[in-house]
Amino acid sequence: MAGALVQPRQLSLLGKARAVFRLISMAALLLACIPLYYVSHLLRLPNPWPRIFLGGVAAIAGLKLSYRGQKPRGGVFLIANHVSWLDVPALAAAHGGAFVGHDGLAAMPLLKWLCRLNRTVFIARHDRTSVAEQVEAVRAALSESGALTIFPEGTTSDGTGLLPFKSSLLSAFEPLPAGIAVRPVLLDYGAEAREIAWVGEEHGLDNFLRILARREPVQLTIHFLPPLRGAALENRKTIAAAAREAIMHELTS
Repeated sequence: MAGALVQPRQLSLLGKARAVFRLISMAALLLACIPLYYVSHLLRLPNPWPRIFLGGVAAIAGLKLSYRGQKPRGGVFLIANHVSWLDVPALAAAHGGAFVGHDGLAAMPLLKWLCRLNRTVFIARHDRTSVAEQVEAVRAALSESGALTIFPEGTTSDGTGLLPFKSSLLSAFEPLPAGIAVRPVLLDYGAEAREIAWVGEEHGLDNFLRILARREPVQLTIHFLPPLRGAALENRKTIAAAAREAIMHELTS
């Protein structure tokens, strides 16, 4: 997101009211889920509360989900394109797994805390000395959640195409644990992809509020593509290339 930030779009009075109502609803949902999360954690019970919270965020934000392909089951790495902050609650609602994020997110204490509740693994792709620790963190998150999602573009696109996939973000996936599938995922916002996407010089907070101010629902189709097989799984570079090719083919077909 390089360059000077542009002035935010002006929201209508009704749009502002809608955004405030949704923010209050999200905060209330968070306050309800946090005690239940820690009780479940202390008692070592199944802990669905991160998924419930993120799925609730998706619904409050007006996200309408549809699916193509078989939803993942068991141990799986999901490799998805990245268009919006909505991608995370959408995928959490769909499969309830954890996420891999870049270490820049960990610099924001509140966001880091929320991410940790959902077992987010922070990857420092420029720190080769920490790869072993990252590998262990990835495996721990996978064993707890059963699914782990990564956005290898490293930033958001406009939803009509794909940025290059950074294979360095897949360092912690090499070598793949035995019995773990790797599945590409296309997040398709349809004709409104450019409107939803956070790209260019728009401030992240402005994008967040603009989407919450919408009257119309956000339509998102999640395409769960077939697992990668054979030579595609040889190393992180072949995984990145094969996943990008599969997602691009689905996007343009």
